[in-house]
Amino acid sequence: MSEISAELDISSQQTMASPLSAIVRRPAVSCLPDTPLRSALKTMHELNIGSMVVTDSNMAPLGIFTLRDMLDRVALAGYGLEQPISGVMSRDVYTMTPQTSAYEAALAMVRHGIRHILVVAGGQLTGIVSEKDLFSLQRINIRQLAGAIHEADSLDKLVHFSTDIRQLAHNMLAQGVAARQLTHFIASLNDLLTQRIIDLELAGAGLEDVHMCWMALGSEGRFEQTLSTDQDNGIIFAGAAQAATLRSRLLPFAQRVNEALASCGFPLCKGNVMAGNPQWCLSDKEWQARFAYWIDSGDPQALLHGSIFFDLRALHGDIALVDNLQGWLLSQTSKNPRFLHQMAANALRNRPPLGLLHDFVTAKDAEHLDTIDLKMNAATLFVDAGRIYSLALGIAQTNTSTRLREFGNRQALPQREVQAWIDAYQFIQVLRLRHQHTQSLQAEAMDNRINPDDLNQLERRILKEALLCARDLQKRLTLDYQL
Repeated sequence: MSEISAELDISSQQTMASPLSAIVRRPAVSCLPDTPLRSALKTMHELNIGSMVVTDSNMAPLGIFTLRDMLDRVALAGYGLEQPISGVMSRDVYTMTPQTSAYEAALAMVRHGIRHILVVAGGQLTGIVSEKDLFSLQRINIRQLAGAIHEADSLDKLVHFSTDIRQLAHNMLAQGVAARQLTHFIASLNDLLTQRIIDLELAGAGLEDVHMCWMALGSEGRFEQTLSTDQDNGIIFAGAAQAATLRSRLLPFAQRVNEALASCGFPLCKGNVMAGNPQWCLSDKEWQARFAYWIDSGDPQALLHGSIFFDLRALHGDIALVDNLQGWLLSQTSKNPRFLHQMAANALRNRPPLGLLHDFVTAKDAEHLDTIDLKMNAATLFVDAGRIYSLALGIAQTNTSTRLREFGNRQALPQREVQAWIDAYQFIQVLRLRHQHTQSLQAEAMDNRINPDDLNQLERRILKEALLCARDLQKRLTLDYQL
């Protein structure tokens, strides 16, 4: 799979793929916690820097003080300049290692609303990376967009920001940001958008007494949304004894959120897998009963639902409800070989579109003539395998690449083999994103169907390699589940 790796490397030769050690522009300026605030401010002024890291005598970070803290924590609070800086520093610092990629740091900034990452090696501060270091180099304003979404006070503004998210995604794709990074950014920004919609709809809804959590499902649950995606979501709430009453209170709110998301460019799910559907607005005990039925029955509809609902994660609300449900679910699937066997058998019905001579097998119907569905007949092959192995081994992660890597680690598989699966999957994601990007530029409806003849010779060869890799992964499924 060296060609696939090379292709992916080409697409990721940019700042966001670099380690933080390559991003750090200067050593972090630090001081001890008992340093007078006046002295720290004088140093910041002389060096023209906007932050001061507070460390102990061994250079272990304890906190950070920024010029943004001056108004609230110093001026308005009447904090004396001769008092120690420790009294006004932020103690919730975010640290990462020098080997951490810049895009992981950027994701942390987006998700947590922070502006600095401290780079730490062996427990000691080695540098600091700011949002400016990360985003100005890419000429993208992810943090600013995330902040604007967080502060939005109307649906109209969020509709506008949803357009900005899609435009930003197109720009990042054009800049060569790799598929896994890009889909993470899309999902993270879409998360923020959804969370803000929920906040707005909860205001005045009278649901303060309800312990509930909005769940992301399907591709959003896996952090794998592309440029074209619909809604897959649900609600879990506590209070099984009053489930019907609580559901009747939650459904109007959930339906408003679904409609608001549709206004923001996320079409209503054709299969109605949405929180506004009473079937997917359930108490914690009802969710357990629903999953137990699917696991025990193993009928075709249950297996279809499994492909969406087993990729769940918490998005807004009482996260413990989702964590407990996921823990219970993994405890059930990992000890049910019959269900896993049925899941594997169902997944193996979908084969790579390759002929005996490794030529592409394309659609023959008039509507899709000579095309391959990169989602259903390529990416899904890896997604299904990753899901089955994660359910079998109790792997809580939902991202496909992470699942496959963790499966390989636990089974002590050759790293080269596992990396080949991941590279193959990511190349298919690259093709999907590029195809949708082109369709968007041409004002066409976005889909996942490509004609292999439209690819250049190298891309065709790599796609064949990727599909052969999917075939190898399916052979492992066949052996593991004796199918």
